[in-house]
Amino acid sequence: MSEGVDTVGMDTPPRLAVDRLLDDPETRIIVCCGAGGVGKTTTAAALGVRAAGRGRKAVVLTIDPARRLAQSMGIDSLDNTPRKVETVGAGGGELHAMMLDMKRTFDEIVEAHADGERARAILANPFYQSLSAGFAGTQEYMAMEKLGQLRARDDWDLIIVDTPPSRSALDFLDAPKRLGSFLDGKFIRVLMAPAKVGGRAGMKFLNVGMSMMTGTLSKLMGASLLKDVQTFVAAMDTMFGGFRTRADATFRLLQAPGTAFLVVAAPEPDALREAAYFVERLAAEKMPLAGLVLNRVHGSGADQLSAERALSAAENLEEGGIVDQESGKAGLRDSGAEPTGTAETAGSTRTERTARTAQTTRTANPPETGSPGTEGDTPVAGTAGTDAAVADTAVVDRITAGLLRLHAERMQVIAREQRTRDRFTSLHPEVAVAEVAALPGDVHDLAGLRAIGERLAAGVPAGA
Repeated sequence: MSEGVDTVGMDTPPRLAVDRLLDDPETRIIVCCGAGGVGKTTTAAALGVRAAGRGRKAVVLTIDPARRLAQSMGIDSLDNTPRKVETVGAGGGELHAMMLDMKRTFDEIVEAHADGERARAILANPFYQSLSAGFAGTQEYMAMEKLGQLRARDDWDLIIVDTPPSRSALDFLDAPKRLGSFLDGKFIRVLMAPAKVGGRAGMKFLNVGMSMMTGTLSKLMGASLLKDVQTFVAAMDTMFGGFRTRADATFRLLQAPGTAFLVVAAPEPDALREAAYFVERLAAEKMPLAGLVLNRVHGSGADQLSAERALSAAENLEEGGIVDQESGKAGLRDSGAEPTGTAETAGSTRTERTARTAQTTRTANPPETGSPGTEGDTPVAGTAGTDAAVADTAVVDRITAGLLRLHAERMQVIAREQRTRDRFTSLHPEVAVAEVAALPGDVHDLAGLRAIGERLAAGVPAGA
């Protein structure tokens, strides 16, 4: 495995050494990828904060529409230009953050590769505006364009990419190729043909060869569509080859030794199934995989108490039964001592415990001589004490039973997550894993990101 891996026993996957990965000067790009909703944005931000704190000059590129990254870092807003996070960094380290604006990135490409008049014509074209704002794959393609731009500037020694949220993790790898193929493919060549033929002959060719498509598109988008498309194609003619070239260059950059992919997942069947598929795809594309970040893993500091025992104890308390009677008396039999004190209470029913509490109360507080209680009258204070003891004991038992049931549920969740992770590990035993404990709430500030970074570096969930 790579230098970012700590090898452990044969029964567990190797541990992902996150700090070693961040500290390696040869690591120039880290790509956080995976299915949507598994914490890619938080992971990317936490890695950036930790890298800057360890002396790296890092930039985090996020494509998150929720804009949580800016809020977590204390920045009012993020845009298409990297902004420095002033309160992060140590030993010469810095952190910059930015959010991809795919339309603005597309505009920058046009402005950089077309002369002023042609660029203005392209930017004003309705078809271009629709393509740049919402064409399938545009966001993923522009993310790769921006990554290439950041890498070419060489202002940062570490670029961390939060990949676009998508229904399939494979979209991130496929979309740049798809868009490049579209802009350099048969459809574009067909649209360019009338302009190259020119005049009425060109329009006749267009009408004959595209009559069916023209009718359908005109109904959907209006009669002026083809004119807009033709104008767009004519203006972009000299740029189409560049899209394919840059897509290929970025793809090679992702395969380079200085790039490390982190597959981010949650300990759930669907997320880990997607992660396993992505691991296989990265291997097929010869892209360097650093490991798996498993987010929102549950742990317990009392895992020696199984779910079954916790449920049994809760049922005993709720039904007034005996909790651990045998083990509670075993020590007494071995020692030969009479059951007293706490040991006696642990081996008794709720009624017996309450009766002893009342008796202890009366013994400790005997009625005064000559008082009504000495002539056989019912001791009012003693009865009140007994009732209070019964009520207190019942409340304590209910609370204890509830806590035991909560613990049992937590242990069942832990067992289910472990089985899910073990299935992934059995398929990919070579993949290093870092587990991050589930938090009670969302991360919303730098302190939270630093805490996530620490848990990433530890590689195991709290309480595990």
